Amino acid sequence: MKNLRWQELLALVYRLFLVFFFYQIARLLFWIFNKDLIKVDGISEYFRLSYYGTAFDTTAILYVNSVFILLSIIPIVINTKKGYQKFLFYWYFITNGVTYAFNFGDIVYYRFSQARLTSAAIEVGKNEDNLGRVFWNSVLQHPFVFIWFTVIIVVWIFLYRKVKVREEKPNNLIAYFAYSIVVLCITATLVVGGIRGDFKHSTRPINLVDANKHVNNPLQANLVLNSVFSFFRTFNTNNFKLVHFVDEKFIEQEIKPYKLYEREVEPKPNIVIFIVESFAKEYSGAFNRNTTIKNFVSYTPFLDSLANNSLIFTNAFANGRQSIHGMSSVLAGIPSLTDAFTSSPYSNQKIQSIVSVCNDMGYDTSFYHGAPNGSMGFQGFGNILGFKHYFGKNEYNNDQDFDGIWAIWDEPFFQYFAKSIGKKQPFMSTLFSASSHDPFKVPEKYQNKFKSGPLQIHIPIQYTDYSLKKFFETASKQPWYQNTIFVITADHTNQIYYPEYQKAMNRFAIPLLFFSPNPKYNLKGVDNRFAQQIDIYPTLADLIGYNKKIRSWGRSLVSDKNEDYMIVNSDAINEQMIIGNYIYIFNGKEVTGIYDKSDLALSKNILSKNLNSEQKSGVEKVKAWYQDYMDRVINRKLR
Repeated sequence: MKNLRWQELLALVYRLFLVFFFYQIARLLFWIFNKDLIKVDGISEYFRLSYYGTAFDTTAILYVNSVFILLSIIPIVINTKKGYQKFLFYWYFITNGVTYAFNFGDIVYYRFSQARLTSAAIEVGKNEDNLGRVFWNSVLQHPFVFIWFTVIIVVWIFLYRKVKVREEKPNNLIAYFAYSIVVLCITATLVVGGIRGDFKHSTRPINLVDANKHVNNPLQANLVLNSVFSFFRTFNTNNFKLVHFVDEKFIEQEIKPYKLYEREVEPKPNIVIFIVESFAKEYSGAFNRNTTIKNFVSYTPFLDSLANNSLIFTNAFANGRQSIHGMSSVLAGIPSLTDAFTSSPYSNQKIQSIVSVCNDMGYDTSFYHGAPNGSMGFQGFGNILGFKHYFGKNEYNNDQDFDGIWAIWDEPFFQYFAKSIGKKQPFMSTLFSASSHDPFKVPEKYQNKFKSGPLQIHIPIQYTDYSLKKFFETASKQPWYQNTIFVITADHTNQIYYPEYQKAMNRFAIPLLFFSPNPKYNLKGVDNRFAQQIDIYPTLADLIGYNKKIRSWGRSLVSDKNEDYMIVNSDAINEQMIIGNYIYIFNGKEVTGIYDKSDLALSKNILSKNLNSEQKSGVEKVKAWYQDYMDRVINRKLR
């Protein structure tokens, strides 16, 4: 009897061991292909991180294999029969194969998302009808990932079949079932403890933030984690929770969630906002003039020339990691933290934004995006913000200019934009571009027009820059042009080449440019202060003379009040804030890291028990800001 059950248990242990082994192989491949982004000080440190990663692997593996474990040991007498073992084989490889592939997807997309896969991907994907084309393009662009995955699965199957369960029948059914019940109870206890990450009743289940306990640099947490864990641990979770760290008076005095700017402006200027897909600061020479990057190459000649006659911010940061995060940050001043506001249960509420401000002032407001209507969630969120008009691929109505995957090519859509806006003034129009997106292609007629670079994105960035040039050539001939303020920024960053932009905070570095042909707005110069996407909304409200209080965590970049900055973003595990002379890492409960603001790589944590006065104040401001954010989002006070 014991021999019968033992052979089944040993086979189960062996099969689970294979899962653990191949998870470590996936982690190694993930690091090899992303080691320029995740710095590890030698092989010994890699093994240390991978050892701590075993706890997160355990949770993921037991999530996926809990049914397989039950089916392997449940006492149903037929366990050892060939047909049943064949059924277990298919169950094992279908469930593990599908979820294991998550790790291989992240080998590529970590370079774009800067975070492990989370369930937020479902929110993005549900708005798309081109996922099949995106998948096959990714396979064609990165065949090594598919090849490695296939080879590993073949080897995995080979090793699985090395240990077989002999067909036997129990001689004593009473002993068989009694022994099996004991095994089931012990196994259930081990599985529950493994999924939680601990057997202590007082300890909460491990989460993404726990990966930071074992790292010297926050970016290394993505090496400790695995994509299956991060996906399942964020599935159906809601990290939006009310907290209380400080009193409301402190928030009013130090966070100043309401701003008032008074300026007389007549006639009211038009506003055109370009949110350019993946248009990272790294690609533009105008925003790197003061850097010490050797042999720097710019891929934005037009933007560089426009910057000479614009007000530019050379130390600006994105407040999110995905396109929809950029939309909420730029237009509504709402950054995305560990969980994105736009995919939260609280996104459907009245929100004060530059859209509502312009609507209040009688502007004609519109949003343009060349993808199929509804893509990326833009149309839905645009309706929440109150855009009066939405123009997408449906309205463009010419599929000859469709790139075949995402949207209308930038050049023709920018021309459509230039000729469509301004029929009623004043107006505020936003265009979200699309062509500088994976799979990084340009129209066939431009295949040899642009110089190649070390990154795939360099050619489409030049194409989008060229499209901007053609837009301004057309726009400058329009009657509305002279009295228009233009804003150009990015939704988020993307592929990285220069080591300077591999630094943790510089993963969020974007260009920010304000331009107007009308000299009365005085939008010229180079400003090296820290700035961010959520500063755009209050800056525009100030420039158009709104003269009423606005709800804003950003500040006007053209105000003479010279307000303090609080730069906010998240690496999907922790919140990151730059306040004064320091960068603070916050996990929703406490500050776990403090870095000098010049340490954008987050290489030396100077957090200690003996904080100086500025650091103590900074910690309180971090908590106060987070408290106010949660309060306003959850209690629907964003109007």
